[in-house]
Amino acid sequence: MLFLLPAYLSENTSITHFSPVIKEYIMQTDYFFVENEKTARKVVKFFAPEKKQSDLKLFLLDKYTENADIKEAQQLMLKGQDFGLLSEAGLPCIADPGNLMVKWCHEKNIRVIPISGPSSIILALISSGFNGQEFTFNGYLPIDKSDKKKQIVHLESLVQKTGYSQIFMETPYRNNQLFEDLTKFLSPNTKLCIAANINDPELEFIKTKTIKDWQKQKPELHKIPAVFVLGK
Repeated sequence: MLFLLPAYLSENTSITHFSPVIKEYIMQTDYFFVENEKTARKVVKFFAPEKKQSDLKLFLLDKYTENADIKEAQQLMLKGQDFGLLSEAGLPCIADPGNLMVKWCHEKNIRVIPISGPSSIILALISSGFNGQEFTFNGYLPIDKSDKKKQIVHLESLVQKTGYSQIFMETPYRNNQLFEDLTKFLSPNTKLCIAANINDPELEFIKTKTIKDWQKQKPELHKIPAVFVLGK
């Protein structure tokens, strides 16, 4: 079986916010696909502090991984070994490379077990006040300045034409620059929600304002995990 295990969005989140079954599945296997070994070990310790770190068998699964890179792990699964799939934050396989292994499991008739947990994308959307019936997650915006401007303007036009909420993210160390670009290229009356440090009991910041109001009060978002939503 492949357990799709959620990770916390903030290390300060109380473990009472999570289902006890997460710990059960972590205790059930020593084998995990992970995007980052250091983060994965912290997540395992958070949910199951009594589990021996030395017993963990971690296989890297990031955006560069191909099936050939994890052949050993796949052979173990074909022989009946259970694996967990851990995201760096939130649910695996959303803004995350884990779907490669999930797809392979379906092809090999290996059971996939999703476990509920936090998704920064969904939590940002439901906290925005925007359309939650029709929305699009656009992933990360282009790095190139010209391409980014085109995408920002395009997303704004989609909101106006369709009413669909448009969700996107940025690498945390580029958040402040993205905010500057949004306030520069979007219309003054366009509404933007910024959801940062989601699930942190002290630092969580979620606000929806028009661009003209955001221009009056710039938030500090450098190296802070954040989700951006455009909507009506």
